[in-house]
Amino acid sequence: MTQSNEDRKALIIGCGVAGPVLAMYLQRVGITPIIYEGRSEPRDEEGFFLNLAKNGTDVLETLGIEDEVLENGHQSNRLVFQNHKQKRLGENPSETVVIKRGLLTKALREAATERGITVEFGKRLVDVQVPHDDMAIAYFEDGTEAHGDFLVGCDGIHSQTRRSMFPNAPEPEYTGIIDSGAFTHNDSIPQSDGVMRMTFGVDGFFGYQKVPTGEIFWFENHERKQAPDRAELETIPQAEWKEKLLHLHKDDHEEVTEIIRSTDGEIGKWPVYDLPALPTWHTKTVCLIGDAAHATSPHVGQGASLAMEDAIVLAKCVRDLENAQDAFERFESLRRDRVEEIVEISRETGNQKAPSNIVARKIRDLILPFFLKRGVENFEKIYSYRVDWAEPV
Repeated sequence: MTQSNEDRKALIIGCGVAGPVLAMYLQRVGITPIIYEGRSEPRDEEGFFLNLAKNGTDVLETLGIEDEVLENGHQSNRLVFQNHKQKRLGENPSETVVIKRGLLTKALREAATERGITVEFGKRLVDVQVPHDDMAIAYFEDGTEAHGDFLVGCDGIHSQTRRSMFPNAPEPEYTGIIDSGAFTHNDSIPQSDGVMRMTFGVDGFFGYQKVPTGEIFWFENHERKQAPDRAELETIPQAEWKEKLLHLHKDDHEEVTEIIRSTDGEIGKWPVYDLPALPTWHTKTVCLIGDAAHATSPHVGQGASLAMEDAIVLAKCVRDLENAQDAFERFESLRRDRVEEIVEISRETGNQKAPSNIVARKIRDLILPFFLKRGVENFEKIYSYRVDWAEPV
């Protein structure tokens, strides 16, 4: 460490995945982090689920919080791919942890607060200013402001930090896919034994895993050319959306429709976006990480893991370089190629899931064995990434 950090204060915008992980690493190097969350209170029951791969859980292990954070997760030993008639097409042997998003963010937040890190709720960011090269100021909707030595935007794909600092940056792009997700119980569905089953259906893509508690975690993707407004999707009654999904999968094997039909709770629905490459992720004392900098679609399950990678790499750069601007520049140079490649792989994977017509579907089914083989190679490369905390930047 080239300078004393004891008097440095970091403003962290967003208390999702990246924010608490970054805060804990910055605290480790002597910086005082404060997390500002726009929501008025925790919403630990909201959201659905995600996968954490070894490249993400390794970041938690380095912090010493892997067990406490993942205790509510479930192991996925491999992905098995099949067609609409349940014919096996291939598999990916990579191991991941499937976990409810709310339980993940709750565990990360609690791990941070147990270490004395302050989390302030009801602090919706409206603007960021950099009055000089060793200060950042955050302005909030409630009329308050916060001053720090630097600020990191961990506020997701629709980042207000990004809009404030880079008003000409490209906006998130709709990928042509609508995503749904839910939980259910159904005794007719056999135990998954750690396998997540993925079905390339006639008119959509369906994935599920029955975890040891008997609960079924499932998601669905289908194509829609025009991007719907999220508010428009939210107004669609649950029963109507359920019937739509049943209709989309009426020609697929029975497990798909059985799982959808048995779902009595909320079925989440949202358009899938990713983020075109930004010209830069930082300026002076402000930096973006996670989805705020490089949002990827969920098709390779890397959003949360990449955010955790960002957190440890940025903290190392801040630890080892003399000022924030140098640290942010080095961080971006270390991360950009990797994350942009994964964004592209995820986009390509999504394009295989829901072809728009029978001709496209037949072409997809012909190339799927080759696509899946290359996908396994891609996953091995993605998952094998490790950050050595002890190694200097």
